[in-house]
Amino acid sequence: HTYTTNTHTTPQDHMHTDFAPPRVRASKSNTKVLLALAGVFSATLCLLGLANAQAPLGSGLSGMRTASRVSSGPIGLVSPAGFGRSSSQMFQQQQSRDMLSRRQRQEKSVERSSFFGRDSGVGVRSTFDGTTAVSSPGSRGTVAVVGAGLAGLSTAKYLSELGFKPVVVEARDVLGGKVAAWQDEDGDWYETGLHIFFGAYPNMLQLFTELGIQDRLQWKEHTMIFALPEKPGMFSRFDFPSNVPAPLNGIVAILLNTELLSWAEKVQFAFALLPVIFEEIKGNGQKYVEEMDKYSFSGYMEMLGAPKRVVDEVFIAMSKALAFCKPEDLSATVVLTALNRFLKETEGSKMAFLDGAPPERLCKPMVQRIEKNGGEIRMKNPLREIVLDDNGNVDHLKIADLNNGGTYDLKADAYVSAMPVDILKKFVPEGWKNKDEFSKLDGLEGIPVINVHVWLDKKVCNVDQLMFSRSKLLSVYADMSNTCKEYMNKDKSMLELVFADHVEGTDKWIGKSDQDIVDATMDELRKLFPKEMQGANILKSHVVKTPRSVYWSKPGRQKFRPDQKTSVDNFFLAGDFTMQRYLASMEGAILSGKQVADEIQRSSKFINQAPPTEIPGVYGGWHDKQDVFPDNFGPKKDKYKPQPPMLGY
Repeated sequence: HTYTTNTHTTPQDHMHTDFAPPRVRASKSNTKVLLALAGVFSATLCLLGLANAQAPLGSGLSGMRTASRVSSGPIGLVSPAGFGRSSSQMFQQQQSRDMLSRRQRQEKSVERSSFFGRDSGVGVRSTFDGTTAVSSPGSRGTVAVVGAGLAGLSTAKYLSELGFKPVVVEARDVLGGKVAAWQDEDGDWYETGLHIFFGAYPNMLQLFTELGIQDRLQWKEHTMIFALPEKPGMFSRFDFPSNVPAPLNGIVAILLNTELLSWAEKVQFAFALLPVIFEEIKGNGQKYVEEMDKYSFSGYMEMLGAPKRVVDEVFIAMSKALAFCKPEDLSATVVLTALNRFLKETEGSKMAFLDGAPPERLCKPMVQRIEKNGGEIRMKNPLREIVLDDNGNVDHLKIADLNNGGTYDLKADAYVSAMPVDILKKFVPEGWKNKDEFSKLDGLEGIPVINVHVWLDKKVCNVDQLMFSRSKLLSVYADMSNTCKEYMNKDKSMLELVFADHVEGTDKWIGKSDQDIVDATMDELRKLFPKEMQGANILKSHVVKTPRSVYWSKPGRQKFRPDQKTSVDNFFLAGDFTMQRYLASMEGAILSGKQVADEIQRSSKFINQAPPTEIPGVYGGWHDKQDVFPDNFGPKKDKYKPQPPMLGY
């Protein structure tokens, strides 16, 4: 068999499992205290029981069995035991509840920014359409946006729908930034990262609705699957019943699987979380989460007296999925934020794969909307310099035209950087370096990420879901020939894996050869699944290295994250590193674009042109901005329904 390996190194891209916040629904709880207690109890059970369902692989990955029951088919078909109703019946009942919930959201507001309580509902209805062309494209002025990643495209889309003309300049010949992908000579795609969309992504899902592309999300069974390196061929799995609301669905998932951690350890961990309960009862839940940024997550757990085994068995895998690093190097705020989001929404941790490459299936529809509204996208037009006027504001941008040669000056009424933080720092003008928002950028740096694609000559897996490896070198992975329509193949596997060394650090691997990385990946897979990998040969592979990806969320980084509005009158910032509560995620990038568009329309230069338009979204108290929902907020409910298993499994 031919063994080929091709590398692609980029400073702007990243893999993203994107653990981030949930789709907002109205709260049905009668008291804040009861909800806080239930949430903390659920969190304790969920987190300590993540690995409680050891699942031996009866006939390899294609025959998964849970410890509590035997599956009659592939993942995605089995309803949790003891509930006795079909999946379709449960989804229909849930859909009815969701319709009522949406009506309730439009009638009242519910409390925002609580830790384990529900987040904000509707403050007001939005007059923003988000689905039709604007009446006077570009009438409010021109805005130059540097970078065509998700943050830049989100910024441009919402500005164009507010009546501005965005001109987006992108250095490369591919859309997407950290979700970029390329086609090889065989026509196969290889991506910057393994991108997962969660039910807890309200702004991302609203974007899919506005673009009319909800059907491009392939929703999977609401379950989480963890490999057990110490027991080759074994999985830990827990399933969230669809007819039980959050946070109780997490409790049920854990009660069905009780084999790894003892009840004594669970109770000990529950007591360790009592400070969280007290802060929530006092109304300081979100503030408490943000203040915990001064601790690493492992230090936070140790401070509260949680069993070390909890961190070792559960949170190493979770930390690598959240931020590509070990718990000792991860801010406690990141994990607490993820738990806050997932435990509040019944479908918050439900996962979907995009049905193809992100530049084609997500970014292109955004570009089409921008251009329809009078905006422009200029590829292979990298920024060369930010040129200032005598007052220290931006006079123009010097742009290189790699298509036609030479450079040109780009003048606009406002300017937005949607570049990654490490690249932005290289372009900060000398006159701005002493300004607070720019000087503190030195406290942020991207984390190295490696994404590996391996095409095999046989089918080694039929699991139609994301898997967490819990091994030294791997973070998360999936057999894309099962999970994604674009890569479907019934005879051969295409594994996409995030390579993250939590012991020695991923940075030591960036400089190694692609073959070294692929060999190490295959060795790890053979250890995890010796039976399934036996006789499997590599047909080809691709390695995508990102020396500086999303900002490294070490302890103490929150104070360095800038706002979207700067002290420079006509210069703004977008990107997941800017201040928004969804942290370093696709959802955070999309939300930052909304927030910067809102800042621009409310800035002194434009505020008198027209009354500000409420942009629909979930802001979570950003600048005390009330969350706003249109009538069509969120995905169509049936898009959450797991699709029939692919390839006839």
